Amino acid sequence: MPESSRWLVIGGGVMGLQVATDLIDRGQQVTIAEAAPTMGGLTSAWQLGDVTWDRFYHVTLTSDTVLRDLLRRLDLESQMQWVETKTGFYSGGRLHSMSNTAEFLKFPPLNWIEKLRLGGTIFYASKIRNWRRLEKLTVEQWLRRWSGNGVFEKIWHPLLQAKLGEAYKQTSAAFIWAHTARMYKARRSGMKTEMFGYVPGGYANILTRWVDWLRQHGATTMASSPVHKVVTHTEGGLRVEFGDGRSEVYDNVISTIASPQIAQQVPELDESEKQRHRGIRYLGVVCASMLMQRPISPYYVTNITDTWVPLTAVIEMSTIVDSQSQLGGKHLVYLPKYLPDDHDGLNESDEDYREKCLSTLEKMYDHFSRDQVLDFKIARTKYVAALSTVDYSTRLPRIVTNVPGFYALNSAHIVKGNLNVNETISLGTEKFTQEVWPDYLSRMEASAGQTLHQYLK
Repeated sequence: MPESSRWLVIGGGVMGLQVATDLIDRGQQVTIAEAAPTMGGLTSAWQLGDVTWDRFYHVTLTSDTVLRDLLRRLDLESQMQWVETKTGFYSGGRLHSMSNTAEFLKFPPLNWIEKLRLGGTIFYASKIRNWRRLEKLTVEQWLRRWSGNGVFEKIWHPLLQAKLGEAYKQTSAAFIWAHTARMYKARRSGMKTEMFGYVPGGYANILTRWVDWLRQHGATTMASSPVHKVVTHTEGGLRVEFGDGRSEVYDNVISTIASPQIAQQVPELDESEKQRHRGIRYLGVVCASMLMQRPISPYYVTNITDTWVPLTAVIEMSTIVDSQSQLGGKHLVYLPKYLPDDHDGLNESDEDYREKCLSTLEKMYDHFSRDQVLDFKIARTKYVAALSTVDYSTRLPRIVTNVPGFYALNSAHIVKGNLNVNETISLGTEKFTQEVWPDYLSRMEASAGQTLHQYLK
């Protein structure tokens, strides 16, 4: 084990916390700098009425083994609550259940041949292992080939538009493969039902336990501490300038924030590396959390194929999270709209988005009334997930950069899955072990060799 070095992890989201955990396990001195007032990033929680829950919707799948290992380490996995979920579709102005094979076979928008092709596409996608070849095709090319034009126009096209906007035209087929493969794993053999789970208290509970563990093992956490610049220090190491004007020197820095921000943050990066970071397109989101007196839907997710609906989906969180024990007898609904990071809709006012959501729900659900809404809050972020464009993995920025001791490791490096907590934790550990730590050891050995050489002279 090498001597302990001072590391700064930029970003207190899931990736940053996982990297910090891996460093602690190796006996290193760790500081985590997070720009927001609390740790957690996209998994952070907030107050909605008298309920504290996640700002954005998250669930755990039975197949999320890496996340479940972390929860076990934090003594939380045994508390997991597992629920069988249902899936709905809003199509042709009507709600349809698509939760099992029988309901799929009755799905009105598709004829028998189209249903067979859609089912075959999903099954085939779940069996693909060579995902790199899917990066060569657009998602539209691949889906039209396997599902046919009818299924694409009736189902896939509106779903892709709702999720990606016009950016779907540049998105590779690996996007739909990653989503399908993960959801397929969530189904149990035999009945093929989806099982989703949550930890009581949501991510507020998980983050509190995780951050406490890090602090107990020596980590320093700094919230409300945005990093302005990282430059090499004349006497060795890296000088980090924070937003409040102060600066600190660290031996090594790992930045886990969005790639366009990394390009601005580190002026000494090669221009080619800056261009790679800037070239990554992101998906952003505007997401409303609505606390209600009554549930709005029996489905965890209602997918939407009617193009007049200005939402990506309707997420009825209280189909999973127990209303009485976790939500004070109330019900929680998320109303997300995903948009490319340069879309003007990400800047829409809270008032306009609220009115858009409520008027849309009044049209979709006869029983919905604004009087049932107890609280309504809107979260938004420009950088949610990197868009898996054609040949995406060939254009990724390097994790080990040209600036000695500076590493760029973020969720944009996910190439074999879609963005979720399990995938992020798994990637963080994998890339840290395979790239960051070996490079650090190599630099330490080289430094020790130079020191010995100078001593012997």
